[in-house]
Amino acid sequence: MPLPITQPPDAEASLPIEGPYDLGRTLGPLAHGRGDPTIRMEADRFQRATRTPDGPASEELAISGSSVRVRAWGPGAAWLVVHAPGLLGLDDSPSTFRPGHPLLDELARRYGGIRFGRTEAVLEALVPAVLEQKITGDEARRVYRALIRAHGEDAPGPLRLRLAPSAERLASLPYYAFHPLGLERRRADLLRRLAGSARRLEALNELDPAAAGQRLQAIPGIGPWTAGEVGRVAFGDPDAVSVGDYHLPNLVCWILAGERPGSDTRMLELLEPWRGQRGRVVRWLELGSRDLAGLGPARRGPRMPSRSIAGL
Repeated sequence: MPLPITQPPDAEASLPIEGPYDLGRTLGPLAHGRGDPTIRMEADRFQRATRTPDGPASEELAISGSSVRVRAWGPGAAWLVVHAPGLLGLDDSPSTFRPGHPLLDELARRYGGIRFGRTEAVLEALVPAVLEQKITGDEARRVYRALIRAHGEDAPGPLRLRLAPSAERLASLPYYAFHPLGLERRRADLLRRLAGSARRLEALNELDPAAAGQRLQAIPGIGPWTAGEVGRVAFGDPDAVSVGDYHLPNLVCWILAGERPGSDTRMLELLEPWRGQRGRVVRWLELGSRDLAGLGPARRGPRMPSRSIAGL
């Protein structure tokens, strides 16, 4: 639970919100499990520690009526406040997307307050994505927490959060320093190489998301799944799809076509009508499968056509 704050912020702002807005579900994908030491959140309040081009900082974003109050601490505080509209997705306009599909139209109404924001922190998004390659999410989150405990540092300000290790720290570690954390040499070496190229990675924020994703996939060890995870978080790309995910093709193919098992190829075929917004469609489907009984794939069952959730 967020802690009471008594230390005045180094920078702050109040940002007006137009239309429906869901703070928790907009920023929720930034957290890597409930024990993420860099983040603390509630439905209407979000606290985060991060590294900015101006230095480390921590911030709190809280709903206050029809606006979001932003407060930040540390050398990067002013940078965070200036870039808060992008993080919050205030320039994203989901209401302009008309899927033209009965099920998706209903999900659009249900989840219309969810925006695609961008952290503009590429290495910060890459580290947990690399950790999640080829292992379970629970195990990856355990390794991520251990990495931050061992090689991160306390964030500035009163929020009592931890910063993820700096690029310089990651690049300087020998590969065997990652072994006690549960990370094998291949991914340890990849993290070290990425950290050594941090400046070039952060420059990808100057490109459009599609071009940035292509540049990421040109890096050995970064495939479409990792690029999709980074594109969604760092670049706020509503078209980013994590191709190669273990569960996602089954989910999408079942809900949209009643087909099982699913495949990446078939998933992309089904999503093609919404190119440019495919990541948004996937996000709605993921949430709908959790929130609405009967929408996600059952363990056994007959094939079904696309369905309406009006009566669910």
